[in-house]
Amino acid sequence: MSDAAGLVQFMSAVGEFARGAKAPSIPPVWDRHLLNARDPPSVTCTHHEYDDVPDTKGTLIPLDDMVHRSFFFGAAEFSALRSLLPPHLRGCSAFELLTACLWRSRTIAISPDPEEEVRILCIVNSRRRFNPPLAAGYYGNAFAFPVAISSAGDLSKNPLPYALELVKKTKADVTEEYMRSLADLMVIRNRPHFTVVRSYLVSDVTHAGFGEVDFGWGKPAYGGPAKGGVGAIPGVASFYIPFKNSKGENGVVVPICLPANAMEVFVKELEGMLRGGEEVADRKTGVFIASAL
Repeated sequence: MSDAAGLVQFMSAVGEFARGAKAPSIPPVWDRHLLNARDPPSVTCTHHEYDDVPDTKGTLIPLDDMVHRSFFFGAAEFSALRSLLPPHLRGCSAFELLTACLWRSRTIAISPDPEEEVRILCIVNSRRRFNPPLAAGYYGNAFAFPVAISSAGDLSKNPLPYALELVKKTKADVTEEYMRSLADLMVIRNRPHFTVVRSYLVSDVTHAGFGEVDFGWGKPAYGGPAKGGVGAIPGVASFYIPFKNSKGENGVVVPICLPANAMEVFVKELEGMLRGGEEVADRKTGVFIASAL
C-alpha cells in the first residue's frame, strides 16, 4: 500500500496528532489514479527486473550456514572508495558508489560461473521524476526496481568504475515514461514478482526519515527496517541504514548475509578495496585515511 517515503509521512502525521496537532502539516493525497495503467496498456521500456530467469547453473545462494555481519561506511570509507575512481566519476552519489562496491565484492565472494549473468536491483523513488512531480502528500507506492546486469566474470575482473557506470545508468533509466511502462506491465502480466535469481537488491533508507518520527516521547533510539532486509530475503537484500558508530561518526551501516565461506571472501575483498583507496589517497594528498570497518 505504501513505500518508505509514504510510510514515514503517515507515521509523522500520527506523531503530529499525538503531540496535539489538529491537522497534519502535510495533508495526505490519495490520487492513486496518477499511477494507473494507460488505456490500452503498452510496455514501452525494458524491465529486466521482471525477467523470467531460470536457475540453470545452480547459482541460488544456499540458506544453510548463513552468517550475518554489518559493515559501517563513514566519511573515511567513502573517501577511500572515491579515490579509486577516475575524475569524471568522483561526483557520483554515495548510494551509487556503495552499491557498485558491494555488488562487485559480493559477486567475487559467491564466485559464480564467469559466464553467468549477475544482477543488482536498486530501489528508486520516482516521486520527483514525474512532470509535475507527485504531490508532497502522496503516500502510495512510487518506487521501481531497475536492474543492472553483467556477466560475473566482467564484474569481478574489472575495477570499481565498471560496476559504478552500470549502476549510474540503471538509476538514470527511471523516468516518467519508465514508470508509466511499468504500470502497464503490471496489468498485462498480472503483477509479477521481481526476480531474485542471481540478483542482489539494495535499498537506501538513510534519507527516509524514520529516525525523525516523534510520537510525543522525543526522537527514537532507532528508526528503520527491523532486520536490515536480511530477514526478509536471506542473502539477497540489504538496506542502507543511517548509523552513528562508537566514535560518534555518522555514516551508513549495511547488514550483509552470506554463507560463511563467502563472507570471509567478501570481507577480504572489501578491506582490499578500502586499503587500495587509502594508498591512492595517501600518495596523492599525503593524508592517510583510516578504515573504520
